[in-house]
Amino acid sequence: MRLKKTVVAASAVAALALVAACGGGGGGSAGNTQQSYKGGGGAGAGKNATAQGPAAVPSDAASGGTMDVVTWAAPGTLDPTRTYYTDSGEIMNLVTRALTQYVYDPKSDDMVLEPDMATDLGQVSKDGLTWTFTLKDGLKYEDGSPVKAEDVAYAIKRSFAIDTLPDGPTYQLTFFKDGDLYKGPFASAAQLKKMKGYKSDWYSGDDYKGVETDGNKITIHLAKPFPDLDYYASFPVFTAIPQSKDTDPTSYEQHPLATGPYKFADYKPGAELKLVKNDQWDPNTDPGRIQSVDGWDFKFSQNQAKDENAILGDKGNAQTTVSYDNALAQNYKRASTQAPDQLTQGTSPCTYFWYIDMKKITDKRVREALSWAYPYQDAWKASGYIIGVTRQPGTSLLPPGTAGRVEYQYPEGQDGQTTDPAKSKALLKEAGALGFKIKFSYKTDVPESVSGKDAIVKGLKAGGFDPQPVASTSAKERELQSDNNAPLNIRSSGWCSDWPTGGSWFPAIFDGALVGQAGMPNKSNFKEADADKKQSEILHMTPDKSAAAWGEFDKWMQTTYMPVVNVGYAGVAMLHGSKVGGMYNDSTKGMPTFSTMYIKK
Repeated sequence: MRLKKTVVAASAVAALALVAACGGGGGGSAGNTQQSYKGGGGAGAGKNATAQGPAAVPSDAASGGTMDVVTWAAPGTLDPTRTYYTDSGEIMNLVTRALTQYVYDPKSDDMVLEPDMATDLGQVSKDGLTWTFTLKDGLKYEDGSPVKAEDVAYAIKRSFAIDTLPDGPTYQLTFFKDGDLYKGPFASAAQLKKMKGYKSDWYSGDDYKGVETDGNKITIHLAKPFPDLDYYASFPVFTAIPQSKDTDPTSYEQHPLATGPYKFADYKPGAELKLVKNDQWDPNTDPGRIQSVDGWDFKFSQNQAKDENAILGDKGNAQTTVSYDNALAQNYKRASTQAPDQLTQGTSPCTYFWYIDMKKITDKRVREALSWAYPYQDAWKASGYIIGVTRQPGTSLLPPGTAGRVEYQYPEGQDGQTTDPAKSKALLKEAGALGFKIKFSYKTDVPESVSGKDAIVKGLKAGGFDPQPVASTSAKERELQSDNNAPLNIRSSGWCSDWPTGGSWFPAIFDGALVGQAGMPNKSNFKEADADKKQSEILHMTPDKSAAAWGEFDKWMQTTYMPVVNVGYAGVAMLHGSKVGGMYNDSTKGMPTFSTMYIKK
């Protein structure tokens, strides 16, 4: 899963700090409904296939009022098909329902996977190649029309149209039947031929072989086993979209048809989103959401320092205001001592990387040297992170608590926070690469990015490298990072678990088949036949074996090839007004639990 969308500068680097996920693993066996499993530790591994609505409304919840949400950032899109950032996913959970959903469990302080529009978490065939979901009765859109299985099938088909609707999750391209051939419902035959890499067996239109419906059942056919599909089915990709309402796919995000407790009232991209109650939502069908407040007012691209000071002042509307940015260091300290009840802290299933371009930095010794030259502590402080809260030293690529995670240090002795210029220089000298040019980007309009860049330049120089930072801006950074021809050999970004196993990491960002694809999902250009073979073997394992296998793959890939430098795990520290109730940390996204929040009496 991608990190919060960056578009403006207020305190972008500090606010992007998100921490490691924690939790166990679980799942059902082929041929049976997934069984309840209570994981622990905050990664969202628990499952409850029998959960039913309505969700309980807390006794201290007032009826009505508006919840105000402020943030320095702004979602790049609110189209359900393209929603793949941690913030937009949580926002859209108020508006669109999916086949499954994550629900906060106060007993375990963890997120639990439960049914949403589906009656359970799916039925799996013995060979693992077919999943069937059954829709609940009584589901309606905001206009009162019924939700149909065909609408869910259309939403799934829509997700293959990555040329029209880019940047959404792409597991369906890898796992679903004909995922490499089907190009969605929109493209004409002539348009198909103009697509990059065109092949004669590509097809488009409504007749997709990977999904079929029968009454209220949706059946998904796979090209290879996908044991984590029930987790994936919680994404907005698996909502319902009536084809008749999707006459202009690129404009659908202006008002996606609501199936959840709230619907769009007014949306100004990059500035504001107002939601009001959806009177067609039936709480009896929904075990994970409440509809306590009258509406939500999201204000984007805001001044973080000003908003946080208002929240901590706790007067008027500030009492019912929430920020999902990580608190600035000075305000975190202030809240910790003066208003701890207004501070929500927790884990986030995210790791930050320096993705090393394997086509440009081909000597492994140079890649190892980078891990010793990187000035972890100095860069974190300069970038505005709260060390130990919003940034933690990282070792394994999988964040702590991920099912099957293996703890290791590579290079040996690198604990994720130690900078050793002498070791870096020794490796570069051995490789004949002293003065190797390192090209990474930074944002000129973000003060923390500039100061972080300065700390990194100093550290790289001390380690024997020739740092050549590339100037960018918040508006241009995403395009630069996604351009395979950009003048970079390091791409600085991160990844968050889509679900709490390695299956949502390595196939999504280190699959050799992703090299060269639009948007650079494989930012390291990592393509090794033995790595692809190992991943394929793991994907064919049962869930009880695959989790541990992904942990071992993590260690094997890094020690064998080292395509990234782990520059830290993430965590959250979010502020809210004193009258905000039900705000917990959604550990699967590092976001507030919007779906169960309310205003206190």
